[in-house]
Amino acid sequence: MRLRSEAVLAPLGLRPRHLVALTVLRHFGGSTQQALATTLAMDGTNIVGLLNELEAEKLIERRRSTEDRRRHVVQLTEAGAEQLAKAESALAEVDEEVLGALDASQRETLYNLLQLAATGTGASCPASMLE
Repeated sequence: MRLRSEAVLAPLGLRPRHLVALTVLRHFGGSTQQALATTLAMDGTNIVGLLNELEAEKLIERRRSTEDRRRHVVQLTEAGAEQLAKAESALAEVDEEVLGALDASQRETLYNLLQLAATGTGASCPASMLE
């Protein structure tokens, strides 16, 4: 699934880390660089590089904060929102391709199990989810 997802993102000029950053910015309606770095668990150097890539494609804008001129506020542009929508549509097609044999209930169970595994709480998984 990862390889197929990366393959559909590539023609859009996006990598998974771009997609995550754009999604976070849409969700929060913008963010300071520092808060975004914390949310994405990235160090300052890496977040600047990521934002430089997104800004070069005009998917985000960085502006000085009006409250604190030392900080930059990062916001999704209209072009960024459009590119994110295209990426999400392409990824929905990948989901359908890869998980097409599962019905909605089975997909929900799979997502729940993967979420439990990712958070390290799989030991407390209810037996009913394993059926």
